[in-house]
Amino acid sequence: MSKKKAFALRINEEMLKAIEKWASDEFRSTNGQIEWILMQQLKEHNREPKKTEKK
Repeated sequence: MSKKKAFALRINEEMLKAIEKWASDEFRSTNGQIEWILMQQLKEHNREPKKTEKK
């Protein structure tokens, strides 16, 4: 599993509420939902992160 890095994200309140509701509907955390949304967009645009080999 890749290392996770924390960073601050500023997002408008209405958008955050919508993401929180979506996350709840999908049984995910808000953070997990944001990661999932970002990964879906990366895949859609052929910009997925390169997989690193396990040592």
